[in-house]
Amino acid sequence: MSRKLYVGNLAYSVTETALSNKFSEFGTVESINLITDRDTGRSKGFGFVEMGSEAEAKAAIAELNGVDYDGRAMNVNEAKPKNASGGRNGGGQW
Repeated sequence: MSRKLYVGNLAYSVTETALSNKFSEFGTVESINLITDRDTGRSKGFGFVEMGSEAEAKAAIAELNGVDYDGRAMNVNEAKPKNASGGRNGGGQW
C-alpha cells in the first residue's frame, strides 16, 4: 500500500490547511496537494495527501472514507499511479 491518498468529493471551500488538520488526526502529514483550476485558481474538489507511514494512511482511509466533511461525504482511498500514456487514448491529440 502507498502512503499517498486520493481525497475526493471535497467542498470547493476546503483549503490545504484544513485538509492537513483533518488528516493529522491520524499521523504525520508529509504533503498536501489540493488540485485547482489553472485559469480560475478555484479548487476542483479533490486532492492528494501523503501520510508519514502506511499504517497512518490505512487509519486515515478507515476513519475518513465516506465521512461528512464540510457538507460532503469524502472519498478517501489509495492514490493510483498516473497512467504512462497521460490518459488520452495513447497520448494522442483529439
